[in-house]
Amino acid sequence: MTHDDIKQQLIWAGKVLVGEGQDDFTRGHISFRLPDNPSLFFMKPHSVGLDEITMENILTIDLEGNVVAGTSRRHSEVYIHSEIFKARPDVNCVLHTHPPYSIALSATGRAMRAYSQPGALFFESVGVYTDTINLIRTTGMGAGVAKALASNRAVLLKNHGVVVVGASVAETVVGVIMLENAAQVQLLTEAAGDPAPEFPRADIEKLKHDISRPEQFQINFDYLVRRAKRRA
Repeated sequence: MTHDDIKQQLIWAGKVLVGEGQDDFTRGHISFRLPDNPSLFFMKPHSVGLDEITMENILTIDLEGNVVAGTSRRHSEVYIHSEIFKARPDVNCVLHTHPPYSIALSATGRAMRAYSQPGALFFESVGVYTDTINLIRTTGMGAGVAKALASNRAVLLKNHGVVVVGASVAETVVGVIMLENAAQVQLLTEAAGDPAPEFPRADIEKLKHDISRPEQFQINFDYLVRRAKRRA
């Protein structure tokens, strides 16, 4: 993928995320590690919505959180991205949003359960960051998020939002949508009272494997992009 290809994916990712209700004014940000220089990453700028990302306003940032290319304003929570990229060489894309059901689940202190197929994707793969409700504005706080994420696919920032990671833009964007769906189903299930037992571990793990293949994420992301184009 060329740099322009990556930027174009980030642009469509932003439009898809807004279409799926993942926006919160101009808050929320997505980044992608440069394949030819893993010490740098592209990132959405401050002061624009996720659906307002352009080729011109995307920033290039280093692993210390410094802007090395671009003139837009940098998000103060850049350290979520830089510290995760430092800690997770397997991660190419980092996404932070404020989806309401996921935030509500984080506020309960309860672990995510496999009460749905999207829940199975996150079976034993969600960390929880509980240090603060505040913005992640220092390297130390970013390192705390990365530590809470550990080797997981996502981390809930208690009473604040979520961070989802992946090897691709498609995996990360589809992942955050599935996480929010899983949180919604879980809250509805628990509100109804007395949930039935989950399926056996082996059954959940088999589904988790089946729905986490790269081509599955890409197929679904491509569909969401086509839908966003039809809405444009």
